[in-house]
Amino acid sequence: MRHDVAGLQTVDLPGARALVAHLRGLARRQGIDIDAALRPPPPEPTTCCGRGCNGCVWEGFHAALGHWRDEVVVRLAQG
Repeated sequence: MRHDVAGLQTVDLPGARALVAHLRGLARRQGIDIDAALRPPPPEPTTCCGRGCNGCVWEGFHAALGHWRDEVVVRLAQG
C-alpha cells in the first residue's frame, strides 16, 4: 500500500522523525541527497517548558516540518 506523504502531518516527535527518515529514504532511492539538494529539516526544539503554551515551540516545529516536507515532495516529483 502506498501512502501520499504530501498530506501527512506530524503531531509528535517519533512521527516527525519517521517522516524525515521516510522522505530521506525515498530521495535516496531516486539517487537524490536531499540534505544537499534542499535545506535540512528543522531542528527539534529543546526549549519547551511543558506547560502547553499557546504558540508552543512544538507547534512551530511541526509547521516548519510541514513546509520542509512540501519542498521535499516537490523535489522528488522533479526526479
